[in-house]
Amino acid sequence: MTMVLLTAIGVGGATLLGAIIGFLFKNISHKFNDIVISFAAGIMLAAAVLGLVIPSVEYGNIWVTVIGIFCGAVCLSLIDKFTPHMHKLVGSDTESHPKSENLSKVLLFVTAIAIHNFPEGIAAGVGFGSENPSDAFLIAGGIALQNLPEGMVIIAPMLAAGVSGKRTFLCALATGLVEVVGTLLGYVAVSVASVILPFALAFAGGTMLYVISDEMIPETHAHGYSRGATYALLAGFCLMMIFDVFLG
Repeated sequence: MTMVLLTAIGVGGATLLGAIIGFLFKNISHKFNDIVISFAAGIMLAAAVLGLVIPSVEYGNIWVTVIGIFCGAVCLSLIDKFTPHMHKLVGSDTESHPKSENLSKVLLFVTAIAIHNFPEGIAAGVGFGSENPSDAFLIAGGIALQNLPEGMVIIAPMLAAGVSGKRTFLCALATGLVEVVGTLLGYVAVSVASVILPFALAFAGGTMLYVISDEMIPETHAHGYSRGATYALLAGFCLMMIFDVFLG
């Protein structure tokens, strides 16, 4: 349980660390942002496949895994109907007119990140339900790296909208705490009812695959740096695949 708690804090703390970086470097270029997010997407893709989907098949059967993946994706799809996409709020329009950004829109963006962090936290917690701890660390590492740029992009829009530095920092902290709660909840759920482990693994994998395809890849290919973003994704995927082989 201690390792789960430390992992939860680490995953949630990555968002906070990203926010601190965002305070230090408020004008991050699209090219750098796209490369970092793509690298994180590759890591998340490897974590989802190697740490969640494949173990789900091994513990259950292929149809439970397929259903779980689609249930996870549909769940986030329904969430997206009520929250804005990242590229609509931190893309070129936000940079072009930062002072005209509506505060309620920015806060909705922060809420969207918090909501997305919850199932990601559950994915990290569910990973500890498998018999291989390296799978859990693989998943948590991928999510944590994805949270770094996510925390970074929270800062500039909120400061531009007139939110004080202190309140901006507290909002970033809150989005990270949501992930901590999700991690603990996911771990408790599969510990209490191990029978749901194959479905839970696949569900968590589906949420991660959805975020990668619907949010991260479109965002990183929207500003003219798609080639670098593609290679960054491959680098992230291969790095986590290497870690999985040596840690497994």
